[in-house]
Amino acid sequence: MNESALQQKMPNTPDGQQQRLQELKRLFPDLFDGEGQLKLDDLKQLTGEAVHNKERYDFTWSGKRNAKQAAYNPTTAALTYDETRSVNPGKANGNLIIEGENLESLKCLLAAYRGAIKCIYIDPPYNTGKDFVYSDNYNEQRQAYWQQTGGVEAGIKVDTNPDSDGRYHSNWLNMIYPRLLLARQLLKDDGVIFVSIDDNEVHNLRKVMDEVFGEEKFIACFIWKSRQNKDNRSVNGASKDHEYIFCYGKSLRGALRDTSKYSNPDNDPRGVWTSANMVGLATADRRPNLHYDLINPSTLVNYGRPEMGWRYDRNTMAKLIAEDRILWPTSIDGRPRKKAFLSDLTSDFTGVSTIIGDNIFTRNGTSDVDGLFGFRIMDFPKPVKMLKQLIEQAISKDEIILDFFGGSGTTAQAVLELNKQDNGNRKFILVQLPEQTKADSEAYKAGFKKISDITIERVKRVVNGYGDNPQPLEAGFKVYRLTKSHFPRVDFKPDPEASEAENLQRLEAYITEKEAQLIGLFEPTEIRDEVLLKNGFRLDYKLQEQPQFTANAVSLVNDGEKSALICLDNSLSNKTVDQLLENPQAFICLERALNTDAKWNLRQHLKHLFIAF
Repeated sequence: MNESALQQKMPNTPDGQQQRLQELKRLFPDLFDGEGQLKLDDLKQLTGEAVHNKERYDFTWSGKRNAKQAAYNPTTAALTYDETRSVNPGKANGNLIIEGENLESLKCLLAAYRGAIKCIYIDPPYNTGKDFVYSDNYNEQRQAYWQQTGGVEAGIKVDTNPDSDGRYHSNWLNMIYPRLLLARQLLKDDGVIFVSIDDNEVHNLRKVMDEVFGEEKFIACFIWKSRQNKDNRSVNGASKDHEYIFCYGKSLRGALRDTSKYSNPDNDPRGVWTSANMVGLATADRRPNLHYDLINPSTLVNYGRPEMGWRYDRNTMAKLIAEDRILWPTSIDGRPRKKAFLSDLTSDFTGVSTIIGDNIFTRNGTSDVDGLFGFRIMDFPKPVKMLKQLIEQAISKDEIILDFFGGSGTTAQAVLELNKQDNGNRKFILVQLPEQTKADSEAYKAGFKKISDITIERVKRVVNGYGDNPQPLEAGFKVYRLTKSHFPRVDFKPDPEASEAENLQRLEAYITEKEAQLIGLFEPTEIRDEVLLKNGFRLDYKLQEQPQFTANAVSLVNDGEKSALICLDNSLSNKTVDQLLENPQAFICLERALNTDAKWNLRQHLKHLFIAF
């Protein structure tokens, strides 16, 4: 039985394998035969590989093929808005926290956010042999999968990956590989990715990132001195005081300085320019000459001094001021930045040090969350200061950063604090598994049963303000949960003994029966979010009712990148169809709402602009 015809009726995300094949055919049609099949021998010859030669340098492991397939298989899962846990949703401006397994969550985001993310930072499990929660024993046909993605109050259970297991490294690679493949697709062409890691998998991470992004896209391996004191518990005589952060670009343009952001809004005769960071990288005890108050000579506003000082000494800064190269913020809470001209790029930019030190330790990350919660809610979170340094070097003031191992929410706090400092408009997307906290932990005793509860609560406290003198932010975020599709058809089970035509007929009847009152079964926003996200609309879309359509409820949806009319009524009237044909534009509706004539007319006149879901 050909299952593809049935799959076309399912609310799937795009099929990644088919998309890759179509792109290959578009670029190299000669590699396909008359029936559209890829000519494998021709492809091998194109790479210079002899068809009979099987010896080559390769990086492989047990389960690699299935792990790669897992990245490109579509999913019927959905992201469902959680209004009760969202904070200031009207001010979210694209900020999202997603509770759910991250492989499926990334697939849900792919259609809308492909090529939209400027920076990714992740801090994946370090494969210490314990608490290895990403075993990928997931199958959409098993109820257990949906329980693991937030369907039960206790959250998911933790697996282990003991080093005595013969697949110890393979298990970790099978976890990280498909997620990196999806991450690359989400990055902009000039985007960068940072991945934290320790000694257990640093060698394998370098190899797998070389494969996913390309060896030539390697930017740097940052060394972070994460401990201040020596580890007296070391069994081999060496104190492991550091961790690593790999940085890769998606393309050769991907680096820690983005020339595509240069423009000339004030018609400066010196040419195009961009806003550049002036914060230093050294503490006062190391570089005291870089620590001084910076005062705007025109307004006499004192912007103080950053904790890590300025990048330039007093004499150089005075010269920059005299040359009108300082961008003074309108808010006294902002941070002055440099007007950096493209012509200065080669000589002016000395690069980012690959050594991350200057008193940024793991204990600083612990202090960050202790200050928010008043107790040790999580062990070993990354310091906000370190994330701010990475983000400042990687993205401008109006970009998206993604962290799909969200943890305690450090990345979101770093973004919010940076936006406050320089009036930026950076946006964050965090994904965190609803992993259960340990029953004997302080977090569990305080009511935080899942790690994702901590993620959401931390960002909430940053937004609302905390401490003795709370400073609320003009910001917010929306919470979404990874859930089963809202379309009951995903529960349909084809009869393996029946023909394709018989199963299609059974599926049509199933859809008619189960989805007859679809809008009545769920909140309209739940259906709309799933339909729009899977058709490439970002979750910060705006909706505007269209009163000229009197026979149906039709709205115009716009996410800043694309727009379309949408109607989710269970029946589409002929009058509405006539109005749509008078002024053709993109239109989305439920397929079951259409009679045969309406479907034919819309397909014939709107062609690719018509989407029936």
